[in-house]
Amino acid sequence: MSAEQEISTDSSSILLPIRRCLESFSKAVEAGDSRRSEESISELDEYLDSNFHPAFSDPNDEEIQSNCVLAVHHIRSFLTNPSLDQAIVDALSFELPKVVAKLAGTSQRCSDVVDSIINHFIIKCSPRDMISVFSEALDLYGKTTDSPGYVSAILRGFSTAFLSLERRQVEQIKVALPILLNAVKAAAIDVDDRDIDSENLFEGAVCIADSILEICKKLEVGTNGQLCGLLRLYVLEMMTVVSIVTRDNVSSHLSVVKRLSSFFTYCGLSYADLLTNHGADPLINLKCDETDDLMDCFGYAKHGAVLSVIWGHISDEVAQAAGQDESILKDELRSSQSRRWLAVGMMKYIFSLSNLPCVLKKHAADFLLVITENCDQQDMDEEMICSIFTPHVISTLQAIISVITNAPDAELRKTAFAALKRVLADNPSSLRLDMMHVLIKTSTSSSMVALLLDCIRENLREDHIKLREEKVLSCSSTFWNASILNLVEFVLLPPDGGPPSLPEQCDKVHSALNLYRYVLITEKTGKTNYTGVLSKSNLEKAYKKWFLPLRALLIHKENTSAFQEPVINIWSGLNPLNLVLYRCIELVEENIKQS
Repeated sequence: MSAEQEISTDSSSILLPIRRCLESFSKAVEAGDSRRSEESISELDEYLDSNFHPAFSDPNDEEIQSNCVLAVHHIRSFLTNPSLDQAIVDALSFELPKVVAKLAGTSQRCSDVVDSIINHFIIKCSPRDMISVFSEALDLYGKTTDSPGYVSAILRGFSTAFLSLERRQVEQIKVALPILLNAVKAAAIDVDDRDIDSENLFEGAVCIADSILEICKKLEVGTNGQLCGLLRLYVLEMMTVVSIVTRDNVSSHLSVVKRLSSFFTYCGLSYADLLTNHGADPLINLKCDETDDLMDCFGYAKHGAVLSVIWGHISDEVAQAAGQDESILKDELRSSQSRRWLAVGMMKYIFSLSNLPCVLKKHAADFLLVITENCDQQDMDEEMICSIFTPHVISTLQAIISVITNAPDAELRKTAFAALKRVLADNPSSLRLDMMHVLIKTSTSSSMVALLLDCIRENLREDHIKLREEKVLSCSSTFWNASILNLVEFVLLPPDGGPPSLPEQCDKVHSALNLYRYVLITEKTGKTNYTGVLSKSNLEKAYKKWFLPLRALLIHKENTSAFQEPVINIWSGLNPLNLVLYRCIELVEENIKQS
């Protein structure tokens, strides 16, 4: 029994306007009246939208859902009538797919019928022409319709049309991919905002990858290089799109991530190469003109490369689908410092992606902790390290700092800070100090600078033990050098003019004073002067230019606040800062007298 027979005879009132619009369109085509044909399709579109749009908001209303299915069945019956002239089919192919695709998201039954209508056009008309129609349909997303199901239906149509092409497949796919990806990204945002099931949307996106893969296999070896390169980029780009809409539940999109990962073997993508950005650059074999905007739609490909590895870290099933063994990868990274630093440099693509869910960033931080645990420290040329690795590692560290200072999730901030310290510790002392200089001078968070200064103090303690026990040849390979005083000065005498702003910068000022006090006491006790802190000129500079202006500022603020009751509590909270400042002043005065 057909779908139309299942519905009561009362439904004739629903079908009659549809039939009238289609017959009017047919007569207009036969008469060559383009204006009338456009009006007929427009009337059909308005009728379907006004009568069946409620099906989106109430999927449990069986009556409207059944009527919606009946409507598209009726359209299909009209279209597949053997007596229908091909000229009418050709004319309908330009507009009808867009009209019926709007209803695809109402139910799975309706979606199946819509797919059959779209596939009928691909069979009866030119696949190349249909690709142009589908491209125009996706370009309309967000302008005339906002149903992600609309995009899903058109994506499946694209997939079938690609497979129906007999020649110039690469050129057609290159033109269509930017349109496809832009629509998927826009629809994915709508799916996320409305909490609508995104399974159909990403199923359509994966169908595109399936069709490209099938075409790659059909093409002769040696001629499919560009298409395989496009498939790589598409899969990596989609990996990022899926990751962004994952929210906090990684299991919600695990199935589609597994399907995307299944393309890795054919594309020659390995976790090791993707994570180190070495050997299997996804841009290989693509020859685009400088004016070609194809590459603009693949802006998230490198993000997807790193996210692919993180998904494998999250799920063994994902790694298996990609044909990868995460345990082997992690062992390789732990045993090779150069590859580990390359991997760290690539992680910036995850931590700097602002709209990526916290749960994935937390897994990324955990991955860093894993690959830097009990790892081999290899002697390497520091000049080579600076030129090749350091800029990328610093970029990642800055991205991690952004997560630490801005992420709403406390567990993520804690894990990210642990990863930050571990990555810093994986560098030689001199380079580590240089990195921390950059991080301190580029950070806008007083609390973050305070944490970094405390980390420097911890490193100084560790290096002091090594120097005392003669485990290092000289202080040149430790934190004990003049640059420590430069950091203290950067905080206490800011480049834009001092003294520092209080109470906004209280945290980092307090840490800088504690750092200075520790260095001064340690150098005095040990009868050393690695940092130059005990030289008379440096003592006088610290006393006159750092401490006295800071003391004057605190005295002024305290006197002012005494007459402003609402801010008394703010300045009373600076008592610990006062205590450490006065202790520094006492120490400097004592050493100036002795010098």
